[in-house]
Amino acid sequence: MHKRAAAWLYLSVVTPTLYAADDELPQGEYLFHAAGCATCHTQEDKKGPPLAGGRALKTAFGIFYTSNITPDPDHGIGRWSEVDFRRALREGISPDGKHYYPAFPYTSYTQLTDADLRALWKYLSNRKPVPQANKRHELPWYLRSRTALSLWKTLYFRPGAYQPPSDKLPAWNRGAYLVKAVAHCGECHTPRNFLGGFKQAQHLAGHPHGVDDTKIPNITPDRKTGIGKWSASDIAGYLETGMTPDGDFAGDLMTDVIDSSTSRLTRDDRRAIALYLKSLPAVESKKHKNDRKEKSQKRKKQDWE
Repeated sequence: MHKRAAAWLYLSVVTPTLYAADDELPQGEYLFHAAGCATCHTQEDKKGPPLAGGRALKTAFGIFYTSNITPDPDHGIGRWSEVDFRRALREGISPDGKHYYPAFPYTSYTQLTDADLRALWKYLSNRKPVPQANKRHELPWYLRSRTALSLWKTLYFRPGAYQPPSDKLPAWNRGAYLVKAVAHCGECHTPRNFLGGFKQAQHLAGHPHGVDDTKIPNITPDRKTGIGKWSASDIAGYLETGMTPDGDFAGDLMTDVIDSSTSRLTRDDRRAIALYLKSLPAVESKKHKNDRKEKSQKRKKQDWE
């Protein structure tokens, strides 16, 4: 067996981390692409400096601008320590002790393993510094103070690395780790309540008004509103090429995700994601349920009239 394949097989049983500990830069680069860092932290027209931030994320709570994550000492993370970096991703707290808004997906990154956090830190520390200032978020007045974020975390945030269940196959655990922590799929594919917390009953069931007011699809195995009719091979192929089983192609934000993230994954990792998604409970999109309820009520009204 090839040494790399043997190493992956061993690590997939023990931990979701892909590479050995002495291979941190390649591991960090892989994680960097898998997490889609370049997509979010580069201006949306892609003409801005890589990783210098400034991309506008339009949400129901206001416009959040992504930050500079280059090693620039004044505007980026150049003065951060590895402990600062780990605290930001694991706890959602900045080096100066401020709480981050959950537009920064630390709610998912908290599940990264210590080894993967270290590898990602090393990779980002070796990027080119860009002296570009960060933009201030455009938020309503009642969200400009970060004081209430500690309460928000108490309600909706559970920090800690992913703990692979011992009764699951290594490939399933790998897929769960990629979906939950690295690729942070739930951040977009799970709707939020009026306080910005995830609606857990609708986990991965899509969002009719997601980031930039785009419609985020249901990726649970629901056959009516999700991907229940897709095979595992269909899912893995879509993550690689962007083509759906019926010959259509991904659009909107998912185009960037596939180009810069999922198409760069190993074939085994795409298969692991597919395996995990196929194993989840089917959840019918809430909007679809409401549409059916409205149609039923309309028919009853017509019958009564």
